[in-house]
Amino acid sequence: MVQNVSIKTVIEALLDDSQTFPARYLQRFSDIAPSDLKSLLHAWSKVSLRRKVSLLEDLEDLAESDTLTSFDDLARALLTDPDAQVRVLAMRLLWECEDIKLVPVFLDILNHDEAVEARAGAATALGLFVYLGELERIPAPLYHQIEDNLLEATTSADEILVRRRALESLGASSRDEVPPLIEAAYNQKNPDWIVSALFAMSRSADERWDKQVLANLSSPNEDIRREAVRAAGELELRSSRHFLLDQLEDEEDLEIRRHLIWSLSKIGGEGVRNRLEELLEQEPDDEEADFLEEALDNLVFNEQTAQFDMFDFEPDDEDQ
Repeated sequence: MVQNVSIKTVIEALLDDSQTFPARYLQRFSDIAPSDLKSLLHAWSKVSLRRKVSLLEDLEDLAESDTLTSFDDLARALLTDPDAQVRVLAMRLLWECEDIKLVPVFLDILNHDEAVEARAGAATALGLFVYLGELERIPAPLYHQIEDNLLEATTSADEILVRRRALESLGASSRDEVPPLIEAAYNQKNPDWIVSALFAMSRSADERWDKQVLANLSSPNEDIRREAVRAAGELELRSSRHFLLDQLEDEEDLEIRRHLIWSLSKIGGEGVRNRLEELLEQEPDDEEADFLEEALDNLVFNEQTAQFDMFDFEPDDEDQ
């Protein structure tokens, strides 16, 4: 078993750049024991940057494919790493961590880190807490502090990447200042800003953006089209169903194809289940077949949720 492999063996493998780091050791970093983490951090400065980056990217992939893994303890320890790439990857590993103790750390990075990519990464990481704030799952004063800092970053940050990431994270916010910022970004001719605006729209759960999303489903710019397809799913735009089904017929870009499939699984409706089942029957690639099965499961879940919502109503007083 991997857990029986000593941390010393894992560290030695990390330090040996002449050999590929064994993939089976990746699980060893999940829920790492405090003593093992201490030993790892003691040797961390001796690990090459290339190996550090490769390791953290592999851990991120593993975290996405295996929901039982957690690399939070390692990621927290690396938020102050001297290398910006490591700090950014550490923040990405914490993408599902809802611990509000992370907020001051992310705000400090957003406002004071010397590396643009780290500040942008912090702006992205704060997006989770904007969402949690809207759900009233974090203290209101803390939520308003996050919003204030992100709003400040959208206008005062010198680096466009930081401003874009701050806007994207504010997408879920109900603050009055946010829609005009999204509108202004969308109206810029810069494709990168349009992508960020569409991303923010996708997080808003606001039907005011339906027209803009629909208008970009056939954009000649692949980045814009990809984001519009994803936004259509996040906003569950039923009016986009037939268009997305038609696009799926001839789509050659694998990433956009996956976004089409996933968005359709969120939208549901006539023809979606049959088409996804047909694709699954015809799919020779195991990885793509697994993805289609996940999409079908997501479709079933969303259909059941929609049915539940139809019957989730308050009874009239006379019925009580």
